[in-house]
Amino acid sequence: MQNLRVVLASRPQGPAAVENFRLESAPMPVPREGEALVRNLWLTLDPYMRGRMSDAKSYVAGVGLGEVMVGQTVGEVLESRDPGLHPGDKVVTSLGWQLHGVDRAAALERIEPGGVPLSYYLGVLGMPGYTAYFGLKDVGQPKPGETVVVSAASGAVGSIVGQLAKIWGCRVVGIAGGKAKCDYVVNELGFDACVDYKAGNLYRDLKAACPDGVDVNFENVAGIVLDTLLRLMNRNSRIVLCGLVSDYSATEPYGYKMIRSVLINRITLRGIIVFDWHARYGEALHALSGYLKEGRIRYRESVLDGLDQAPRGLVELLAGGNFGKQLVRLA
Repeated sequence: MQNLRVVLASRPQGPAAVENFRLESAPMPVPREGEALVRNLWLTLDPYMRGRMSDAKSYVAGVGLGEVMVGQTVGEVLESRDPGLHPGDKVVTSLGWQLHGVDRAAALERIEPGGVPLSYYLGVLGMPGYTAYFGLKDVGQPKPGETVVVSAASGAVGSIVGQLAKIWGCRVVGIAGGKAKCDYVVNELGFDACVDYKAGNLYRDLKAACPDGVDVNFENVAGIVLDTLLRLMNRNSRIVLCGLVSDYSATEPYGYKMIRSVLINRITLRGIIVFDWHARYGEALHALSGYLKEGRIRYRESVLDGLDQAPRGLVELLAGGNFGKQLVRLA
């Protein structure tokens, strides 16, 4: 039997392209003692993957040329050589862009679906949900009545951030690209307002949507979006720097003009990586599961079929073409 996988064929200079990837066959991996063989069912696509295509220094090493592209999956155990896992068990993995993979049993997170689709464990009940929960709760520290602004508001993380902020008593303003996404953020997710950054009036529209200024900015885009928000941040406000989507494909870094606002307004600006909360993932899973069951969080997925569609899916995601959580159905 052969395994099918997508490897990094070349490093992009500027925006990622489908040509930076290669679909190839490889021998089926065989588990050793303490390992398990997994058949991947779902693959997540996330903006951070663009950074992993580079060999620049970051919080983790980049993907090597010819190596399987990095990414989380949900899969089913086919064969186990560890007493803690059994064939048929469902697991969250870091096996990347391939149909089958082997990993240490200790590195595989066994899940009990409990009435929700398996794909949710790559989204609202997985890394994006945990990122939203801990970033907003621990770093943003929103208080009832405060104004929270979320960029990439219709995306996997931003959509959950905004809904959590509403649950916790805040006024929430989203930033998204295009009328359809803004309408979804307001009418479906319950944000108080949403600004279309593509309309060409970002500062004017944000100022109108935030008449009392901004207390918390959950930032997924950075660049001109963050620079504009710095003009509206209140004294002692907080910026949760989660992503830099506008910068991932740039050949030159953005030059911030309003950075002095951090000093003048005593703004707390902190970058977050979800792994820092690994010991508390259970807390986030419990809270988010409860909100889902109560109908207080709504969740949307964009699905592509087939491993061969993953490169196109990531390229479109980085260009803002997805709606909600971007997934690839592998089975």
